[in-house]
Amino acid sequence: MAEQETLLIDSNEYLKSGIHIGTKFKTKYMAEFIYKTRPDGLSVLNLKKVDERIGCAAMMLAQYNSDEILIVSRRENGWKGLRKLHELTGIKVIIGRYPPGILTNPNLETFTEPKIIMVCDPWPDKNAVDDAAIIGIPVIALCDTNNQANNLDLVVPSNNKGKKSVGLVFYLIAREWMKKKGLIQNNEEFTGKLDEFVEE
Repeated sequence: MAEQETLLIDSNEYLKSGIHIGTKFKTKYMAEFIYKTRPDGLSVLNLKKVDERIGCAAMMLAQYNSDEILIVSRRENGWKGLRKLHELTGIKVIIGRYPPGILTNPNLETFTEPKIIMVCDPWPDKNAVDDAAIIGIPVIALCDTNNQANNLDLVVPSNNKGKKSVGLVFYLIAREWMKKKGLIQNNEEFTGKLDEFVEE
């Protein structure tokens, strides 16, 4: 199938992860990514747009070195994927509570100066998004159908509440970033396995 070749991963993997299943609530900003609303009221995201935006996110991140990137996830569903992503790429991650002032207060021992950040969900990760806006660095965010897009530079539409879907996004981000940085030549050289990114 020609369609298949253009996606970052087999569409069945996307479907199995539930990455396209949104919520019953949809914001006007996310409307362009919604393919349809199911009879049960849940919004369904357009897989092609999900895939395109994951590719865009990897492309944006690949303009930076691992020590210039910070990825934040307050929600537990992203922790395992981020640990693995960090192990493979060296990209800095914060899992759990985001320490206030870490981007804005140079007097803190934990002060860090990333040039771009990515968040798992702009609502629980709001403080990180706000801090990034204060210091003026770009923000990439995984957004479900009910998310707002304030202060976001790139929205990656996805089910950001599902363990499998979030793990799959971080798996693809790690792989595509490594390819774009020339650390691996192709998908076969990527040593991470999908189940190492997904919370049980």
